[in-house]
Amino acid sequence: MSTLIEPNALTALHDFVKRYPRLFVLTGAGISTDSGIPGYRDENGEWKRSPPITLQEFLGSIASRQRYWARSTVGWPVVAKAEPNAAHRALARLEAAEHVDTLVTQNVDGLHQRAGSSDVIELHGSIGEVTCLDCGTHHARASIQQVLIDDNPALLDVIAEPAADGDAHLEWHDLGAFRVPACPNCGGLLKPAVVFFGENVPKARVEAATHALDAADAVLVVGSSLMVYSGTVFCAWAQKMGKPIAAINLGRTRADPLLSLKVEAPCGDALAALAACLAAS
Repeated sequence: MSTLIEPNALTALHDFVKRYPRLFVLTGAGISTDSGIPGYRDENGEWKRSPPITLQEFLGSIASRQRYWARSTVGWPVVAKAEPNAAHRALARLEAAEHVDTLVTQNVDGLHQRAGSSDVIELHGSIGEVTCLDCGTHHARASIQQVLIDDNPALLDVIAEPAADGDAHLEWHDLGAFRVPACPNCGGLLKPAVVFFGENVPKARVEAATHALDAADAVLVVGSSLMVYSGTVFCAWAQKMGKPIAAINLGRTRADPLLSLKVEAPCGDALAALAACLAAS
C-alpha cells in the first residue's frame, strides 16, 4: 500500500497505540478536508479567511443574521453532500477494534457517525440541526434550507467558493433584501445548533469529555491545529494528568511543546496505514 506517511513515523504511531490501548481521540477540521469541506486555518495555524461570525454578532443585528444565513444557504450543501473519507473510516475501524475509547470532535459535520463511529462527543454541536432560541424546538437543517431557497430564490443561481462548516465566500449585492428564516413552530429566532465563536461549549459536553479523558491512557489529536481553546484545553489537562499526547497533523499545533509524538502526514494516509498495521499485528 502506497501512503504519504514515512515508515518510521508509522512504526512510532503503531507503537504509541499499542502502548496506550485506551485512546482519547480529538479531531479537528483537518480530518474532513478530504471530504471536500474546507478547513479554517493554514499549516501555520493562521486564518485562511476572516474569522467566523461570533455569537454576539449573530444575536446583535439583523444585518449579521442576513449575512450568515445568505452565506449558509450557498455553503451548506457542500457539507450536506460530503461523504466520510479514509480518515473517518479508519477511526471507526480503530474503535471497533477497541483502540479508541472515546472520540471527541471539534467538527460539526457528522461524518464520524456516518463512518460508523458510535461513541462521539460533538464539542461544537451539529450543523445538521437548527434550534429556535425562543421555543427551543429543534429543526433539521435540510428543512430550513428549503425555506431559505423558497424565500430567497435569487441565491439559487449564485456561485461562491465554499468555506469551513457550511459557510461560503459570499458578498451578495442584495443582502438587505435577504429574508432570514423564522421558526416554523413559533416564528422565533433560529440559530444553527453549533457553538459559535464567543459562545461556551455546553457544560454537559465538557464534563463528558473530561470523564473520558480521565479514563483514557493517552490522547491522539487528528487534524487539528488546536488554536481554539475548547480543543487545546484537553491537551493541557492531559499533560497535568501525566498522559502522553500524539498528533497527526500537517503543520504546527498550539500543543506542539506538549507532544510525545508528532506525525506530519495526511490524516487519511496515516490512519488508514495505522489501522492496517494494527490489524496485521
